Amino acid sequence: MLKKTKRRIWRYLFPVVSVALFGAVLYGFYLSWRVTSEFSDRSWDRPAQVYAAPVELYSARQLSAANLAIELVRLGYRETNGPLASGRFRLGRDLIEIHTRSFEYAGQVTAEQIASIRFNGNSVSSIAAPDGTPIPILQLDPLLIGSIFPAHGEDRIVVAPDEVPDLLKAALIAVEDRRFEDHIGIDIRAIARAAIVNLTAGEIQQGASTLTQQLVRSFYLSNERTWRRKLNEAFMSVSLELRYDKDELLQTYINEIYLGQDGARAVHGFGLASRFYFGKSLGELAVHEIALLVAVVRGPSYYDPFRNRERARERRDLVLDLMAGQDVITAEERSSAKTRPLGIVDRQSRQSAYYAPFLDLVRRQLNRDYEAADLEASGLKIYTTLDPATQALAEWTLATEIERLEANRPPLDGAVIVTNPHNAEVRAIVGSRQTGFDGFNRALNADRPVGSLIKPAVYLAALESGRHSLASLIDDSEIEVAMPNGDVWSPTNFDDESHGTVTAIRALAESLNQATVRLGLDVGLDKVIDLLGRLGLEDLPAEFPSLLLGAFEMTPLEVTQIYNSLANGGFRMPLRTVRSVVGTNGETIRRYRIEIEQTLDPGNVYELNQALVQAMRLGTGRTASRRLPDSLVTAGKTGTSDGFRDSWFAGFSNDHLIVAWIGNDDNQSTGLTGGTGASQVFAGIMAGLETRAYEVPNPEGYRASWIDFQTGLETDADCPQAVRLSLEGGDRPPKATACGSDRASIGSRFRTWIRGALQ
Repeated sequence: MLKKTKRRIWRYLFPVVSVALFGAVLYGFYLSWRVTSEFSDRSWDRPAQVYAAPVELYSARQLSAANLAIELVRLGYRETNGPLASGRFRLGRDLIEIHTRSFEYAGQVTAEQIASIRFNGNSVSSIAAPDGTPIPILQLDPLLIGSIFPAHGEDRIVVAPDEVPDLLKAALIAVEDRRFEDHIGIDIRAIARAAIVNLTAGEIQQGASTLTQQLVRSFYLSNERTWRRKLNEAFMSVSLELRYDKDELLQTYINEIYLGQDGARAVHGFGLASRFYFGKSLGELAVHEIALLVAVVRGPSYYDPFRNRERARERRDLVLDLMAGQDVITAEERSSAKTRPLGIVDRQSRQSAYYAPFLDLVRRQLNRDYEAADLEASGLKIYTTLDPATQALAEWTLATEIERLEANRPPLDGAVIVTNPHNAEVRAIVGSRQTGFDGFNRALNADRPVGSLIKPAVYLAALESGRHSLASLIDDSEIEVAMPNGDVWSPTNFDDESHGTVTAIRALAESLNQATVRLGLDVGLDKVIDLLGRLGLEDLPAEFPSLLLGAFEMTPLEVTQIYNSLANGGFRMPLRTVRSVVGTNGETIRRYRIEIEQTLDPGNVYELNQALVQAMRLGTGRTASRRLPDSLVTAGKTGTSDGFRDSWFAGFSNDHLIVAWIGNDDNQSTGLTGGTGASQVFAGIMAGLETRAYEVPNPEGYRASWIDFQTGLETDADCPQAVRLSLEGGDRPPKATACGSDRASIGSRFRTWIRGALQ
């Protein structure tokens, strides 16, 4: 009876067991096929790597030894007192000796070289090779400033086998999987050892995952702690081990493993981790630095050296002990490495090293020519116009000035853009007072009323009409303008006073509203709007009289485009951030050349810019001008929106254009004018740049005269209110008497001084 029962049970169970075994085999084959096929076809998303413009050194360049040392540290070079090696420099008295790295830039390879750079104060005096041969231009490797990574956030720098230090491979095996060379994907002995330790401790203290299991988990699975995941992981690991050799598995691990988080960017692989934590390539890492990266593997968040320094140091020192215990390093090397600091880059530098606001504009410009998939996965190299030194200066100045200005005011924020007006290259973009902030980019996206920043367009349109010059007289009395809806618009000046008859140059320099509106209505609103388009503004304002005083919105980027055309003498060039794009095999796919179009008469622009120079000397920009060296002539214009909600400044020297904005995202009043707020950011940045005074020779057909700023009469050069003005043609204004004092009272001059200080 019992035998019959057993046979009956087996008769029913056999099909079930058979199906289960068959299903398990099929599932096993599926897992094996999945892991091996995907591994064979693996091709990581290789985000486009974005590089700054390379630092170029040459005789007579305005640069001090101290500032070059700062630039070298930013590039990941290390100061040394011993022999020079690639990526090292020695700093002496007015001398820097450097061993540069080899690098590829825009498809061309530059070999490493040793050079001595001598300085004379704040200028490079000579550059020479070790044998004394002069080096005309020494170019340093460009700074990697970020990547254009896909939506899932993975970023990596894929390294080849010959780029991986043997010490890193040995350290990984010693710490994470000492029987790597012997097991078949799972380590039974390690599992048993971990089980005993965990049972004895009553908690999980030790894991037994092999490097292969970690790789499988990173590639295919989640970190959930379930038996199903563990079984899948083990089976897939064995499948990989049966198909691929150990070197290939280890190399894949080095490029794949997750090692940290930088905002939305997930740092994968040791190539990018080396840049992220230390600011240098994997091949340049010292023993203590390699040990720290291996320490981070166990828990990138838990052992994050930026947030948990002591915890990371303890884990690093444990890694060094394990390396010494496995004879990967000597006892002496271990002792020496333990005395070293973590060596990570400064946290503030790390945050600003990922230039999110600048990369926003890079993406915007590249999206015109490339599909997103090509930028996120094709391994392109993007060479840009960013100057890291200018970027750092702009970030620091904006943050410092806002902190100073915030006393007794609501919280402020701001934006800055710096360009080279001659080629329209964007040298720096700051989208927030918070350095390295990867959020709302005010420089590109904050539409704000521009106020008086628009006035140069009104005066330039007047010059184009042929009926006005900067010496023309304009009525600055009260004015009423009938609106289409029957309302009456009555603009007033900043000081609520009228100033009678004034010169055009004074009206612009002192930003007089009433005179400007009269001039704009005389010229025609359509002419002003047309001129804005020729300056580079794409989204033109509606034809309302209030546009003459900037009662419409623009972004700092749009303002920069307009003023870049002015600073460049009337030649319009689209702002650009990208110089070239290089493919994975080193070929140059595209060069972004300068696009230039003459849309304005250079003589008219020259005459207008003279008024902007006087705005810095005698008008609303005078407070900024006082912070600059006397020899540094600049041109500029303030802007203030209604209710003091926006503080603007746009100004330029010969080599740099700076646009700055300060305000609140919630549109609160700042209590700041353009002269008391944004102009101070402009002055702080301009004072720190290597730049030349704005100076343009007289255009053909223009004649220079000394004009009284208040009256427009010709005067003597040594008069207090004398301005040098080049006017078209040979007409000379009437001669003034006694420096024009017959028209400008002492009280008027005092009020002008006060108004200039406030605005």
